[in-house]
Amino acid sequence: MRQSYRPQMKFGEVAIEDVRLNPKSRDDIPQVLRGLQWIYINEPVRNEIFSLLEKELQPETDSETGRPGMSYWEILVMGVLRLTLNWNYDALHEQVNEHNTIRQMLGHSSFVPYEYGLQTVKDNVQMLTPEIVDRVNEIVVKAGHSLVKKRKRNAKKQSRLFCR
Repeated sequence: MRQSYRPQMKFGEVAIEDVRLNPKSRDDIPQVLRGLQWIYINEPVRNEIFSLLEKELQPETDSETGRPGMSYWEILVMGVLRLTLNWNYDALHEQVNEHNTIRQMLGHSSFVPYEYGLQTVKDNVQMLTPEIVDRVNEIVVKAGHSLVKKRKRNAKKQSRLFCR
């Protein structure tokens, strides 16, 4: 019984949209997390990605029975970090268990300890194949293009207003 994400927060958790990312950081981790945060905040994009993941990741399993596994959000965050930053599973395992900002993006509290096992990380993240990642990329790029088009249209309207 895998969920898209956990909508109910636990004590000490920070909402994903409220995770503070250092805007001055030159490291790659905050930049990747900022992109993931944008996906999470934009509900239509998030829902489209989750429906894709639900359809593609283990489609033969019954979603109503079994123990809860990693959410699609956790798999997406870990998979994107691994592929974008070129981490092996050991590095990914270390970061998801020790890096506070990544743990907040995964939905974990600093008060309640939770540690991912290495084999759990491997088993779940490897389900995110390059083909699935390409389809997720298409969804994000399409949403980004519509966002840029809206900005250009609004800028043209504003420039006409100021020219008169």
